[in-house]
Amino acid sequence: MINRESTRKVKIGNITIGGQNKVIIQSMCSTLTKDTAATINQIRQLEKVGCQIIRCSVLDLEDAHALKTIKKNISLPLVADIHFDYKLALAAIEAGADKIRLNPGNIGGRENVIKVVEKCKEKNIPIRIGINSGSIEKSVLDKYGKNCPEAMIESAQRHVDILEEMDFHNIVLSFKSSDVRLTVETFLLAATIWDYPMHLGVTEAGTKNYSLIKSSAALGELLRKGIGDTIRISISDNPIEEIKACKKLLKAYGLIDNVPDLIGCPTCGRTMYDMLPIIQEVEDFLETIQADIKVAVMGCVVNGPGEARDADIGVAGGIREALLFKKGQVIRKIPQEKIVEELKKEILEIISQ
Repeated sequence: MINRESTRKVKIGNITIGGQNKVIIQSMCSTLTKDTAATINQIRQLEKVGCQIIRCSVLDLEDAHALKTIKKNISLPLVADIHFDYKLALAAIEAGADKIRLNPGNIGGRENVIKVVEKCKEKNIPIRIGINSGSIEKSVLDKYGKNCPEAMIESAQRHVDILEEMDFHNIVLSFKSSDVRLTVETFLLAATIWDYPMHLGVTEAGTKNYSLIKSSAALGELLRKGIGDTIRISISDNPIEEIKACKKLLKAYGLIDNVPDLIGCPTCGRTMYDMLPIIQEVEDFLETIQADIKVAVMGCVVNGPGEARDADIGVAGGIREALLFKKGQVIRKIPQEKIVEELKKEILEIISQ
């Protein structure tokens, strides 16, 4: 059991984060926000696979105004991503955004910040301060001579101070870098300073293969230490892949319910059936299911049922056939051409019970 950090509770639409609530999965639309039809369609697809909070870019007033239509046609909390222009923040709030992502030090003078904070207070909307290692203020970088956890913390502190001086504490923090060690060390340091909820992520993590390794290394370490209230695994791909990855990572740490688990051996010379297409098809099938079930696809009968005895159900290959087993106990043989079909039926039967 992971002991979660007890952070402040922050309400984002109909979801509360912090206070040891579950880790919430986020993603960001890759569509143009002003293309409301495409954006609404993508958000609905993301919700189907498990997205719980969605963020949209707000590049101009047309984007900000589009949030009103989007908000009316989705059920997920909607976050507006703002940079530099406080007027876009005000317009996004009026359009119904449930949360604003901006850095208060980057939207002009104090009078601009006051306007945004007053509007957020009026609507009870939180602000996420997002510190990226690639956009730290030059004065901070000059002080430390490089990107480092202390530089990112000082940058965040400047923004936090602005809001706290206005008695605004409805804050979420994030510290992102494409460098795994910098990301981890900054979050660990931040957790000793603030009790604001934290949004985890490795930014610019790359394609799926690169991102899954970087994100698992960084975010897995933080989750294991109880740090993180929301999470996004950034992948240069369809954002649906981000949601799938988040669910698998949270499942590995026991931080999410109703997500299947799939185990499978790496194959070897003992594998006498065509296992790889089978395990891929089973994985695709499990992604359509909401249930706490562990499924095994093993290469051979030598160790298969024994190594996967804690699986609810599984198969272990023979010569162009497989043994079906439940909790390590062999049930029957299945010819190769019917393995996936029979395994799916058995999974659905277990779930129905």
